[in-house]
Amino acid sequence: MVSVESLVDLNQSSLLVSLLSIIFNPVAWNIVAQNEYRNKTITRLFGGNARYGCYFLAVMIFSFGMLRDSLYHRALQDQPKYAMLPEPLNVVVPAVLFLVGQVFVVTSTWALGITGTFLGDYFGILMDHRVEGFPFNVLRDPMYVGSTMCFAATALWYERPAGLFITFYVYIVYIIALRYEGPFTDMIYSKREASRAKKA
Repeated sequence: MVSVESLVDLNQSSLLVSLLSIIFNPVAWNIVAQNEYRNKTITRLFGGNARYGCYFLAVMIFSFGMLRDSLYHRALQDQPKYAMLPEPLNVVVPAVLFLVGQVFVVTSTWALGITGTFLGDYFGILMDHRVEGFPFNVLRDPMYVGSTMCFAATALWYERPAGLFITFYVYIVYIIALRYEGPFTDMIYSKREASRAKKA
């Protein structure tokens, strides 16, 4: 019988670093974005130009996302290898999972645009209407779901059970982040609609 200890090496510091980087991103960006909404800190750094401020935050979020992915790959390299799927499923399943996950991530970004994807609403850059086309007509949060699918696909591709443990952790982190992000975003748009109703 295979033990948990033989599948996940909890003594590897790279595992802890990966877990910390995963939780850092949504926590940090939610804090930064909510501060921006209330105090316009980043906007002021760019001379009052909210769009430039949002682009700056987009670059930061994207860069730290790349760092997170790099640290995840490093953590997997330090973990025990164990075949989880028989051939040819060990290639087909992760490839399909990764492809579908990327489709969700890329089409979400395309549908929302840069400012819609990277918290532009916290800068006061609001969309005219809710995006209801693909992939939002399939999933409520396709970007988070797609990202989680890519984590799982990578774990299966490299045959690292620890990667599935990390993927579950990613899923939990995203659920918690959405509990804060979703209502705050809804509040921003509700205020705009209330303001429009007063002017009408």
